[in-house]
Amino acid sequence: MRLTSLLMITFVAACGGSSTDNASDKSTSDMATVAEPELLYGIDIAGYTIENDTVRMGETVGGILGRRGISAVMVDRLDKAAQEVFPLRQIRADNAYTTFTRHTVDSLGEHDKVDYVVYHRNAIDYVVFGFVGDSVSVSLGSRPVTVVRQCREAVITSSLWGAIMEQELPYALAAEFEDIYQWTVDFFGIQEGDSFKVIYDQKYVDDVSVGIGRIWGAEFHHGGKTFYAIPYAQEEGKLRYWEANGESLRKQLLKAPLKYTRISSKFSNSRLHPVHKVYRPHHGVDYAAPSGTHVHSVADGVVIFAGWGGGGGNTIKIQHAGSIVTGYLHLRGFAKGIRVGTRVTQGQLIGYVGSTGTSTGPHLDYRIWKNGTAIDPLKVPQEPAEPISAEHKERFEAVRDRVMRELEGVATAEERITESDIFPVKQEAATEQSNDDAE
Repeated sequence: MRLTSLLMITFVAACGGSSTDNASDKSTSDMATVAEPELLYGIDIAGYTIENDTVRMGETVGGILGRRGISAVMVDRLDKAAQEVFPLRQIRADNAYTTFTRHTVDSLGEHDKVDYVVYHRNAIDYVVFGFVGDSVSVSLGSRPVTVVRQCREAVITSSLWGAIMEQELPYALAAEFEDIYQWTVDFFGIQEGDSFKVIYDQKYVDDVSVGIGRIWGAEFHHGGKTFYAIPYAQEEGKLRYWEANGESLRKQLLKAPLKYTRISSKFSNSRLHPVHKVYRPHHGVDYAAPSGTHVHSVADGVVIFAGWGGGGGNTIKIQHAGSIVTGYLHLRGFAKGIRVGTRVTQGQLIGYVGSTGTSTGPHLDYRIWKNGTAIDPLKVPQEPAEPISAEHKERFEAVRDRVMRELEGVATAEERITESDIFPVKQEAATEQSNDDAE
């Protein structure tokens, strides 16, 4: 089965600098005298009536196609043909689809016949199901995408989300910031006056925003400090973000085990217990969050407890390097495979926020012990992961300088970094392969 892809990406300059249109002009004498067919999803639309609809909850593929005159035999053949390309079970409610219908006369008389149904997997990708003649076909395609490089900034007055909404920036930037700075920025301690600047790719289909692409660099001002994020892969295929001095933004522990919540109670040696109404130590940090919110391990380790912890309800404890143990209390439940002896990696899903045990509402009680002594999770000193190696230092610094100039708004279009700059190992491998082929 041949797969087709119509994805076309156009890079448009933004955030300073200029772009050059490389398409050459053609004189009218060079223009074809025969009109080019007008294509939609790779289909010549001439003679077709085109209609858009949405997959409704509870609808089946057979039901959708059957209402449009496609027989059960053809649906069965389509199901078999689609197995290796796009299994029909992956069709989801609320996604759109487009039908191509033509008026025809055949042995069945004069009637309308559906030749193509295009299912929209998302704003960019689609699947074409063909029913031309007695044959069926399945092919994948993508709508043309325009990529605009953006450089935007914002001052935070309430929260990261609030600043992003106020500046009408893509919501996905919040998640990207969380991923990039999750080891270094305390997003639960954001203060008024903190700010950020970020370079990123904005994707458009027919002038409609359909998400963001690569983050090309960022700076985050938080608590009187500036944290840069410079993209560079010193290991093939492993893109990481680094500080301006080449230190890794990654640390032994994540700043927090979950996202998009608020701190409802901090570490204390004497806190009024919300249920028992007496003062007692609370050697953890409470993160208020909706029930079911994902909880992640803050570091690599081994599960040493996963069960009922009395007042702590469903509890997980994980042993990490450096005699550190982390605890996750009041969970609604554990992630699949989490049990005593399970090895987990940093950022791995381990459970879900709940309100089990002695609790007044959904929250995560997060705790850390070092050598058996409870310590404040918000004040754990950490060393960064391995920095940029001496071998890559010169190249990294060249990338850093160009990113800094773009963040300052003074970089030319030629100075902006590209994929080959941030993936030098991959680029070298491709060059060596090209030289080998030439020989």
